[in-house]
Amino acid sequence: MLLDNHLFSNTISLALMSKVNLKPTAGYLLIEPLEKEVKTASGIYLPDNAGEKPQKGKVIAAGGKTYSENHEVESPAKVGETVLYKKWGGNEVKIDNKEYIIVKFEDVLAIEK
Repeated sequence: MLLDNHLFSNTISLALMSKVNLKPTAGYLLIEPLEKEVKTASGIYLPDNAGEKPQKGKVIAAGGKTYSENHEVESPAKVGETVLYKKWGGNEVKIDNKEYIIVKFEDVLAIEK
């Protein structure tokens, strides 16, 4: 049986980066949100419950291609890349007391270089 190279590389990266044994379905990304800023630009420290929810995270796993309007749509980001995603997009999940977010491909706004 032949393995899809993209699927195989995602599986290896997932094993190396995280102990999460979860693969998103086609059209979705599993993202580990980055910690929110606790210090303002002027040096003021904020309490944990202050501030907005993060919109930036690291891609842990990517689902397969999906189809939209009769054409293939591949993942906009690869495993390991840091992305910016829509503020209220995606679904939060908690696995082993760690929070993740599952977002649609179209909810990814930018890839950090």
